[in-house]
Amino acid sequence: MKIKRVFVGMSGGVDSSVAAALLNKQGYEVIGVHLKCYNVDGCAAQDAEDARRVAETIGIPFYTFDFEKEYKEKVVEYMIGGYKKGITPNPDVMCNKEIKFGLFYEKAMELGADFVATGHYVLKIENSCLPVGMGKLKIARDRAKDQSYFLWTLRSEQLAHCLFPIGEYTKPQVRKLAARFGLHNAQKKDSQGICFLGQVSLPDFLKKYIKPKKGAILDIHGNEIGEHHGAHLYTIGQRHLGIKNQELGVKNKPNQKPFYVADKDVKKNVIVIAEGDKHPALYKKEVALTNINFLMPPVANYNGALTRQSTTSVLARVRYRQPLAKAKLKMKNEKISLEFNKPVKFVAAGQSVVFYNKKGVMLGGGVIKSAK
Repeated sequence: MKIKRVFVGMSGGVDSSVAAALLNKQGYEVIGVHLKCYNVDGCAAQDAEDARRVAETIGIPFYTFDFEKEYKEKVVEYMIGGYKKGITPNPDVMCNKEIKFGLFYEKAMELGADFVATGHYVLKIENSCLPVGMGKLKIARDRAKDQSYFLWTLRSEQLAHCLFPIGEYTKPQVRKLAARFGLHNAQKKDSQGICFLGQVSLPDFLKKYIKPKKGAILDIHGNEIGEHHGAHLYTIGQRHLGIKNQELGVKNKPNQKPFYVADKDVKKNVIVIAEGDKHPALYKKEVALTNINFLMPPVANYNGALTRQSTTSVLARVRYRQPLAKAKLKMKNEKISLEFNKPVKFVAAGQSVVFYNKKGVMLGGGVIKSAK
């Protein structure tokens, strides 16, 4: 029986390192690949070296695929363009779509791979209703680390050739496995924020491409209470405004609640803020969607997916790590929307919304067009 060949995307972190080690132990022909992508602060070289050392420890071949140019075009420019339009793009979703399960996946298949694997926390489960291997995606066992939210753009034919070895483990278990495998990065800290920025803040990065322009900060009643540095630089639900209460004309008071961005208008260059994260202005009930992808065929009797005109009960989230909320997924005249049973907070145009059935199986996702 032919040994299956797996190309593993190795970032240098503990998760993808353990994914490679597990597959190697399971008898696959494992090939480690580090994806060289655009990086602002120059810290990526250490990650590449960590990945190489892990491959050496495991005893697998190791290569680097240079996608720096493509990453800048497909992910970085997409993100900058989104902020210029006044939306909040999700570069992690686009990285998975265009790079990890785009260029890397395609190159691996061209080089004879049977599968590609990553260190994502997500479960792939077999589906008896589909051809062998295609399967479904399900929320990871470690729900606090689940990364299915970032994988909604995967197509079923791609999923047939994908493996996610650590989806059945918790993060502490993954670190213990790394130590057991003798990996030097067993206690390496998880990366935070947008991967290609490193230690550079998002506002500082965006200011290089979007000229700061001062504008009015309004309260929820429309009163001007301060001045911001450019509406493009803020997102719905943002708490840290870089502005002190005194500058807002707001007197500090006992039990003062923090302010959050409730709305923005980049054409008028204004932002609206609300006090406290429970303020009604921060909540929306209906979300219009675009760029929809169903991971499973959209027919009414198929695990909760949709016909061309129907309403289906789902669980959904509009932000990473946001608790799943009950909602109705509606399709009418080729338009798809999501109506939550109860309003959810911090709904930002440009971000992803992902929906699941009651068992935690991903049905698909889309991009938020608008909300009300």
